[in-house]
Amino acid sequence: MPAVNDDALSTVEAYHQAWTSGDVDKALTYLSDDVRCFAPDENVTTKAEWREYLASFVPMLTAAPEHSRMTAGPRVALWYFPQTAETTTTLASELFTVQAGQIVEIRLAFDRLGYIPRDRQPA
Repeated sequence: MPAVNDDALSTVEAYHQAWTSGDVDKALTYLSDDVRCFAPDENVTTKAEWREYLASFVPMLTAAPEHSRMTAGPRVALWYFPQTAETTTTLASELFTVQAGQIVEIRLAFDRLGYIPRDRQPA
């Protein structure tokens, strides 16, 4: 039987692979129905809102190379570079909590200004 952190890591890896390859619906299958989401957009807290959030970002995504990861029991942290036409160097981090093979909490952090075209960024 795999260790808890192996199960958590494989769930998070499958989720991450699904959404970064453009399959938002498949990615959502790894989330519990009552997942709690914390994103830079404070209006994104539920699974339905998370779906909308991902679906609006995925078309802009050109790549998402991983930088690092860390596991501790049911928690997995990923650091990666979600690349778009505007940036290839903006780092994102996500902290996941996994229970019974499903993600029950996501905490996302990244610099939102990195995704705004330079000519439209605040002075």
